[in-house]
Amino acid sequence: MTSSRPFPQARRTFVFAGLSALLLAGCVGRRGAEPVADRGVPARHQVALLVPLTGEDAALGEALANAARLALADTGNQSVALTVFNTAEGGAAGAAERALAGGTRLILGPLLSDQVRAVAPVAQRARVPVIAYSNDQSTAGNGVFILGAVPGQSIERVVAHARQSGATRFAALTPNNVYGQRSVQAYGGSVQRSGGQVVAAESYAAPAEARAAARRLGRRDGFDAVLLADTGRVAATAAPQFRPGVRLLGTDLWAGERSLGATARLRGAWYAAPSDERFGQLASRYRARYGGAPPRLASLAYDSMLLTVSATRQWDPRRRFPVDLLTNPEGFVGVDGVFRFGPDGVAQRGLEVRQVTAAGYNIVSPAPGSFTR
Repeated sequence: MTSSRPFPQARRTFVFAGLSALLLAGCVGRRGAEPVADRGVPARHQVALLVPLTGEDAALGEALANAARLALADTGNQSVALTVFNTAEGGAAGAAERALAGGTRLILGPLLSDQVRAVAPVAQRARVPVIAYSNDQSTAGNGVFILGAVPGQSIERVVAHARQSGATRFAALTPNNVYGQRSVQAYGGSVQRSGGQVVAAESYAAPAEARAAARRLGRRDGFDAVLLADTGRVAATAAPQFRPGVRLLGTDLWAGERSLGATARLRGAWYAAPSDERFGQLASRYRARYGGAPPRLASLAYDSMLLTVSATRQWDPRRRFPVDLLTNPEGFVGVDGVFRFGPDGVAQRGLEVRQVTAAGYNIVSPAPGSFTR
């Protein structure tokens, strides 16, 4: 596996605190309400994290909370009062209401799109911004910022790379669900903007039908690249149905699937995803502190807390969170690389393009280190 080039530090960006061991005790979030500061004691920045702490997603929620706490410890910040609220008890909206009742000025999370929709009106009434971990861009706007990796961006990146490499005629194989429909829409727009043409498409209702749909599509000539907009497992069943010479393209759903190269036809396929370079460092720090490996989504909680810490330099804790800090056009650098929030509240990310190999992947186009516009 190759690594991408290091990211330069731009003005007004935050960077991964990394392995400098800036650990301080006491920067640990709690599940209860934060006590009001005593007279004469400086006010603290009240921040809430909304994650599931019970139920089937409890392990993921606890990992997100741990990652946020780790970011506080790594930066040595003691001005942020982090309180963790359980979205599995009383729902995400109820968690947001409890957080706001305790004086929260910024909400991090929740994770799922339906939870974001439930939290949004509660937060909007209180004029408190939300940095959610969802990748559903339809939930963004009006004070809600989406930090999750939006599928359309990985498609845009891999299509641009394919065009630069000579592909002109594109096909698509997609599931007949919300993800597939959004992928088709993003794919069509990306291909058109790049000067290519979508000439064929097939869809399927269930993963078990992907192979037959791929066979139908594979019988058609006239395209030199095809998008397989599903998990690596489904892509592995579909890939052998396409003739050699057709470049296979994936989405960020393939990120983290180390067995892609076990399917010979997937070797050489391209997909775009956030860089793993800094995540490896985060994982090492996480294991040292909590004794286990973090899920890949832990980077969202870590980066959102780094962003929060960066904002404290210009955020008076007695006032509302300065939302304009989130839309800095120069962006920020976190575990997942460079990102910035667009006017629509969706995180725009610098992604790398990977090529599947028998051993994992190689990086064929590194992620950008900054935004040029």
